[in-house]
Amino acid sequence: MVIAALATLLMVALIIVFIFSRKLLKEEALQDAGQTLEATVLQIDNILLDVEQASGNIYWKMIAHINQPEKVEVYTHKLAEINPYISDCRVIWDTDSDAIDTNTAYWIEPSNENEGVFSFLLPIYQGQQKVGVLKSDVSPSLLSKIIRDTKPSPNSFCMLLGKSGSFIVYPDSSLLNTNILELASEDPTVADAAESMLAGERGYKHIKLDGEHFYVFFKPFERIAVRGRAMEELRWSAGIIYPEDDIFGDYNRLLYYVLIIAIVGLLLLLFLCRYFIHRQFLPLRQLAMSAQHIAEGRYDEPIPDCKQQDEVGRLQKHFMQMQQSLSTRMGEMQQLADTLKERGDVLQAAYEQAESADRMKTNFLYNMSNQMMSPVSNIYHSVMAISNNQNKLNEEETNQMVEEIRQQGGKVTSLLNQLIEDSEKIINKE
Repeated sequence: MVIAALATLLMVALIIVFIFSRKLLKEEALQDAGQTLEATVLQIDNILLDVEQASGNIYWKMIAHINQPEKVEVYTHKLAEINPYISDCRVIWDTDSDAIDTNTAYWIEPSNENEGVFSFLLPIYQGQQKVGVLKSDVSPSLLSKIIRDTKPSPNSFCMLLGKSGSFIVYPDSSLLNTNILELASEDPTVADAAESMLAGERGYKHIKLDGEHFYVFFKPFERIAVRGRAMEELRWSAGIIYPEDDIFGDYNRLLYYVLIIAIVGLLLLLFLCRYFIHRQFLPLRQLAMSAQHIAEGRYDEPIPDCKQQDEVGRLQKHFMQMQQSLSTRMGEMQQLADTLKERGDVLQAAYEQAESADRMKTNFLYNMSNQMMSPVSNIYHSVMAISNNQNKLNEEETNQMVEEIRQQGGKVTSLLNQLIEDSEKIINKE
């Protein structure tokens, strides 16, 4: 019960701590992603601004030789050579511009290669007439390499979407020709995030790619207002994709470590509690067994000595004294019972002897009474005959009857004397 209570309190405390920790980690990740996203957008915008300014500088040098195609080509090649962000530069005349939307500052060009291209378009005027555009191609892979070091976590990456949902910047070059809506069809979470990004919203979403969980933080791509810069609304969206493990990986590992430590600690605490409680209450179990033995009548079994000085130790010592005292008393009672038994046996023998003597007396009296019955009866009949025939009897008959009475009386006297003598002998013997 103690371990269960401790485990409950510990789990509640850990849950509260980790809920707030996860919330703080999420807020910190959101803040870091926001700062990194701002820095990434700013860096991309600086690259685009550099492309725009370099193209503008070449434009003013090239415009003086607009009617000299050879010199125009030299200027465009020079621009591609000196600017690391421009992969190619050329002039597209109006006669060749059917495949290009020349009404926008940036145009994303479809490509059959793995690497897509988007271009900065600068209109070329001759007088009041637009004769073509200066097309400066920017390599997305080059941009990806440049901004790759700006990622806030080891496995995170940034992306830049065009207004139609095509990838302008993405670490996987094979997807630069892919529209995000095509990926969105594979998972509804990606579709939700894509719709929010294309709508120009700001925030974050939880998505799932190839079975792995990610967080995508996004915001509209906003360019810095610079004097002389065309501030056309591009409707691009920038985003940073974090693997969930980059945000909560250490948190989850810490959670597992803490849970393992807590479980091991609780098990160790349970083991130690059971060990010490078992050891502490060992004298009580011994006392319980000794009490059971005493209840069964085994008073002489020794009680183990206890070295503890606490209440249990004192209880065991007092119980030992009580057991010794009880054993002594039971020994005395047993001795007394043996003595009483011996005396009872003697009394029983005396009682049986008295009963035997009493029976002998009764038999003796009965025999004596039977023996005296005949003489007494003769005396009685003789006396009655003399009394009834007093006038009829002669002297000789009378004397004969008197002699017979005297003889019978002698027998009775002899029997009485014998009875008295036997009674005195019995009294003396008793």
